[in-house]
Amino acid sequence: METIPERLEPEPQPLERSTLDLLAPDTATIDPPAVTRVRTRRRPRAVAVSRTDVIALLAVYFATRGVLLLAAYLLSSFGHHNFLHELANWDGLWYREVANQGYLHHPSDAQTTLGFFPLYPLAIWMLSQVVMLVTVHDAIWSATVAGVLISTAGGAVATYLVYRLATDWWNRRVGFRAGVLFVLFPGSVVFSMVYSEGLLLPLAAGCLFALGRKRWLLAGVLAGFGTAVQPAGIVLVFVCAAAALIELRRSGWTPAVLRKVIVAPVLSLAGISAFALFLWFWTGTPFANYRAQHHGWGEKTDAFAIGHLTSKLLRELFHRVPHEPTVDLNLVVGLIGAVLLVVMLVLVYRQRHSIPPAALVWTGGVSFLALTSEFVPPNPRMLITAFPALMAVARYARGRTWRLLLWTNGVLLVVLSVLTFYGTTLRP
Repeated sequence: METIPERLEPEPQPLERSTLDLLAPDTATIDPPAVTRVRTRRRPRAVAVSRTDVIALLAVYFATRGVLLLAAYLLSSFGHHNFLHELANWDGLWYREVANQGYLHHPSDAQTTLGFFPLYPLAIWMLSQVVMLVTVHDAIWSATVAGVLISTAGGAVATYLVYRLATDWWNRRVGFRAGVLFVLFPGSVVFSMVYSEGLLLPLAAGCLFALGRKRWLLAGVLAGFGTAVQPAGIVLVFVCAAAALIELRRSGWTPAVLRKVIVAPVLSLAGISAFALFLWFWTGTPFANYRAQHHGWGEKTDAFAIGHLTSKLLRELFHRVPHEPTVDLNLVVGLIGAVLLVVMLVLVYRQRHSIPPAALVWTGGVSFLALTSEFVPPNPRMLITAFPALMAVARYARGRTWRLLLWTNGVLLVVLSVLTFYGTTLRP
């Protein structure tokens, strides 16, 4: 039996095909009989992208943002809720308070602004000054608008980078599908709210994109900002470290190579280190954020978190209290999300030779946080944060399955977003 190595470079993709053709089923590739392929890891490569693809993706993205804003507006009109309050629901209210009021001067074990990382509210504060100057509205109104604008712009950048990454890893057809799935996935509601994923995801995707091109300084800068956005951003430290170690192993442990690659993991620590130093100076302890999260919100890492979630859901289903007849939808969505995440991780594993190690580390790190968190289960927001897993789904979904996937995600995006906007029914 003959053995041949897998091609290091896939055949070039035609650039003149219609964007709509990219949603059609892939042509099956049949390997010659009696030939066994030996898999080797491919390096991401620069691939020419289509301006038509990018325009189409951004059109879909901004169209869905318009639909969600319309849904929030109609909900506020008929439900007598404040429209901007809906866009800042849940954590958005806290980010807005950090932007307007800052942090407490002393550590606290209660739910306070100390439980939130600083870069996103700092960006909100900076932009809100411009919004107040232009619109002559108050600080709360301006901070909400600024937060949504930042999230929306960041989501657009993240969508483009997801397309570029998937095109590098596979081909243009998969890149377009990955971008569309990323936009329609229910977790993308965070790009229409005052949520920090609109800042974290473009930074994380940009870091992976830079590492794929060995732009170590840029990757380190982006990761450094990412670790100041939210706890999930700390995974970028391990992403940069893994990429640096792999490059050292590949190119040799020479001083020249070490000086080149070490900049990424070192700079990735800048955000979280600066935040810890600030808290130490401001409150007297660098662990003020941890105390607020652990004691105020009951957040902790537990290997049996999904088991606890399941048992709590079963108690609500079979042992209902008369004055609490409903089931917590967060538990239902979290359990479904856990199952979906495991399935997506299987697809990622099957594509491990195509997905760069840095992206595997990011996906694994975010998935670990989602599956072991006592407070934030694998809900749509966490699943979209592990965006390479969504890209792996786009790699496999074709034909009728792909069309069903798009429609299902589109409908769920609108329905779950409405539940998220309204009251305290469902966290994003």
